This record gives sequence, structure tokens and C-alpha cells, in this order.
Amino acid sequence: MSRYREIAPNEMSPAKKRVHDQIIAGKRGRFGGPFHILIRSPEICEYASKLGEHLRWGTSLPDRLSELAIITTARFWRAQYEWYAHAPLAEKAGVPAVAIEMIRTGGTPVFTDKDEALVYRACNEIFRTQRLSDESFGQAVSALGEQGVVELIAIIGYHTLIGNMLNVFQVALPEGETPPFPE
Repeated sequence: MSRYREIAPNEMSPAKKRVHDQIIAGKRGRFGGPFHILIRSPEICEYASKLGEHLRWGTSLPDRLSELAIITTARFWRAQYEWYAHAPLAEKAGVPAVAIEMIRTGGTPVFTDKDEALVYRACNEIFRTQRLSDESFGQAVSALGEQGVVELIAIIGYHTLIGNMLNVFQVALPEGETPPFPE
């Protein structure tokens, strides 16, 4: 059961309505998902939306690596809605379906692309140790560049925020959808 109710645009304060309209006018073209929660703090919603838009459409990383980092983060936090929203995007971006399923079920995916293996390994090392070893950091910089490493860490952090927001407010999957992770 959800812990929030959507606020209709006609119920929003001027600050909330301004941010709502900004999000619709942006690359997303719609107001949904975590923004129904974040709008309760319009300033956080505004900055989170701008950061998320940049991380989704403005980084140096190819979509398949960004989406791989997102679903790996969603799996770590068992963020049902985040997985539901991004697993299809990961597959569309080129992450192998078998790897996506292995991540979902907690297995260890095998990647043929070295950069995918590196991103998956780096994400899990960060989740496991809250650090990145010198060896992993060096490999990541060699493969992604310093900018790419910053962007990867930002993607993990942003989707940690979003996944936890969705989890804490118990955002439900659409009717008829099966949760990807056991409760």
C-alpha cells in the first residue's frame, strides 16, 4: 500500500506547479514516478529532476552502461519500481537479457563486453565495500575516463536517492505487474 497520494496540479502551490511544469517541458515530457513524491519539496524535486535528466541524456557514457549501473543499483536496493522502469530500457540499450535476469535474481552475469563487466563489477564493489579499490579505480579510469567515472558514481548516487524514495513511500507497480524482487 502506497504511503502517498498524488497531488493534482490544481492543488499545487505556485512553487510546486512551477517545478511540475518544468519537468513536463523537459526531456521527460511527463511528470511521473518519483516526482510525485519529490514534489513535496519543490526545491529538491527541481534539482533532482535536472540532475536525473542530465544523467540520463547528457553523460559521456553510452546508454547501455548507464542503464546497467541503474539496474545494478535498483537490484542492490531491491527497488521494485526502479527495476520495473529501467530493466526494459537496459535491454533496449543493449544489455543482454540473460545478464539482466541474472542481476535480477542475484546471480553473477557474464558479459562479453569488457566495459559492461567493469561497470557491473565497480557498482558491486562500491555496494559491498563503500569504496573502489585502486585496481578497480585504475581500470575504470582507463576504460571510462575520469569524467566517465564521476558520471558512473553520480548515476549510482542519484538512483540510490530515487530507489530509496520509491521504496520508503511504497510506490506500487502498475496493476497486474509482478514485483521483480521478493518482499
